[in-house]
Amino acid sequence: MTPISLPPELVPRDGRFGSGPSRVRPESLAALTGTGASYLGTSHRREPVRATVRRIRMGLAELLRLPDGYEVLLGNGGATLFWDAAAFGLIEQRSLHYAFGAFSRRFADAVAAVPHLDDPLVVESPPGTRPDPVEAAGVDTVALTHNETSTGVWMPVRRPAGEAIVLVDATSAAGAMEVDPAAFDAYYFSPQKAFGSEGGLWVAACSPAGLDRLALLSGRRWTPPTLDLAAARIESSHDQTLNTPALATLFLLADQVEWLLAQGGLGWAAARCRTSSDILYSWAEASPAARPFVTDPAHRSPTVVTIELEGPDAPAVAAVLAANGILDVGGYRNMGGNTLRFGVFPNVDPGDVERLCGALDYVIERL
Repeated sequence: MTPISLPPELVPRDGRFGSGPSRVRPESLAALTGTGASYLGTSHRREPVRATVRRIRMGLAELLRLPDGYEVLLGNGGATLFWDAAAFGLIEQRSLHYAFGAFSRRFADAVAAVPHLDDPLVVESPPGTRPDPVEAAGVDTVALTHNETSTGVWMPVRRPAGEAIVLVDATSAAGAMEVDPAAFDAYYFSPQKAFGSEGGLWVAACSPAGLDRLALLSGRRWTPPTLDLAAARIESSHDQTLNTPALATLFLLADQVEWLLAQGGLGWAAARCRTSSDILYSWAEASPAARPFVTDPAHRSPTVVTIELEGPDAPAVAAVLAANGILDVGGYRNMGGNTLRFGVFPNVDPGDVERLCGALDYVIERL
């Protein structure tokens, strides 16, 4: 087959549309480089690394509009590790999980394998949909996913009736979607999506009730030191992590948080993402060769857009786009369907999304 080359006017200025790791602002990289020998290669127990952690904690408290009494905790290992930490430090005996994609299901499976906990209650729906809320009776913890990265479905963050604490996986939502802190007790994420940083770090905004729960369980249950949320809270209060973190990850996260605040905060970021995602959804609805994978418009994610192609082979389309510098747009590996998936986090320029739609038309017509 003759290679397909996009006309220059259809090539985005930045072709990174991955759902994580996502597009990093060149200005952030330049700022990191500008630190010279004063930051990278220095002790994480000293300034300026602790000052960077302080910027993260204070900036996130402002960005998420956290009330008094809430704390921002950090630890190594990413959101996947936080699931294991929650099984020791936040879930008392039984949890309720809403599973509607790969990541929400994976947390439920991780908890089901823990011997000291009862089997979780799992409310599930097929990929591309989200389950309806149920009564949270007989559980002490409710696990929500604000945005299911694997499918491009979002779920409202609402506190159910009762005494259960609410844990929210916000990895592809935090920094890009509005949320009410009163509705959660731990809003946790990794920074490689809306925060334009790297993986290997987890961050959790915790309410007083969440902090009380981890204090209660830390005195009652043996916990591996690397999963000890009470220890992470102590270290975070000193603006550091339990073990050595990736310093570049911390710097990029701090820089991105301050950039989001300077642009107008969470409201600005959410509106920008919705603008970009609406461009893609409108393209798919108008195209004879595509449709939005999520059929209910009210359930469609503003940050991760999944498109089902009707006719053209999605991997072939993704390969041509990659050859033209439009990267990481393949569908999630085990969700099925003939899909493409696009991350449209705050660092993505809506103008680049317009060019992307033109590129999709051009490639699909020629394939």
